[in-house]
Amino acid sequence: MSFLSTLRDSPAPAVAVEIAANRVSAAALEWHGGQATVALHASEPLPAGALVPALTAANTHDRAQVLEPLTRVLERVGRPRRVGLVVPDVVAKVSLVKFETIPGKAQELDQLIRWQVRKAAPFALEEAQISYIPGLRGDDGQEYVVSLARRSVIEEYEGLCAAAGAHAGIVDLSTFNVVNAVLAGTPTLTADWLLVNMAADYTSIALLRGENLIFFRNRAADTEGTLADLVHQTTMYYEDRLKGAGFAQVILAGAGAAPSDQAIDMDAARRNLEERLRTPVDLVDPRTAATLTDRITAAPALLDTLAPLVGLLLRDRVKVPA
Repeated sequence: MSFLSTLRDSPAPAVAVEIAANRVSAAALEWHGGQATVALHASEPLPAGALVPALTAANTHDRAQVLEPLTRVLERVGRPRRVGLVVPDVVAKVSLVKFETIPGKAQELDQLIRWQVRKAAPFALEEAQISYIPGLRGDDGQEYVVSLARRSVIEEYEGLCAAAGAHAGIVDLSTFNVVNAVLAGTPTLTADWLLVNMAADYTSIALLRGENLIFFRNRAADTEGTLADLVHQTTMYYEDRLKGAGFAQVILAGAGAAPSDQAIDMDAARRNLEERLRTPVDLVDPRTAATLTDRITAAPALLDTLAPLVGLLLRDRVKVPA
């Protein structure tokens, strides 16, 4: 198992699976002349309450009601033996830490990062799975993107895959892989951009400078305040603390976050964000990174569902801009 806080590292598997609060989904790619195409995909809803993503508590509340649709989804994408697994953002705590000087040995860096995040950890580090990658480097030091999750929670998700006949060789967060999909489709992106990812039970905001994450915030769906308030607070932080000069691109994801009878009004959300940010807002579209076969209809909810799956499958195709 590899729990990764990475936007680009580690070879991609053949099939990606996402286990979210309201659905399980999977996708596989095929290649034609160097162009990725979504060859297979499947998705099934989960009953309310069967899986409740959380950082410190057990996530699986009715294992059978998660395992049965997961098994059917995997059958529809070819019964893979190895998969990459996308899990909800809320199962991990994401931090950005900066050091003026970096230890020469990997073990010393690991210890330094663990010491840095231990005070904010909601459980003992002995229970934690921690991973990190280099982020933005500046005159004042090297930043690292650090993800911390409770090992037992990650093992729950791995165990579901194992019971369905698949080994989860990579475990990663949903929003990170939506970022991967965007970067795979626009590999020359170097300016600042903003991603708002609306899941059924949370909203995550990621600010990036090119391919480097410079801000990440996650908020539960039942938290007081509107999406516009959250984006406004983030934008103020971006301008005041990160010396932001404006977003070259703003992307909204979440059309597939709720069941069809409770669909998020993405047009209204987009208009609200455009008014607040005074810049155009685009809906996420993984077709910039992987085309769809003729038999697949590109409904907005499907594109949203495919985005983190395509992002994970193309993680080793995301290149550092020259």
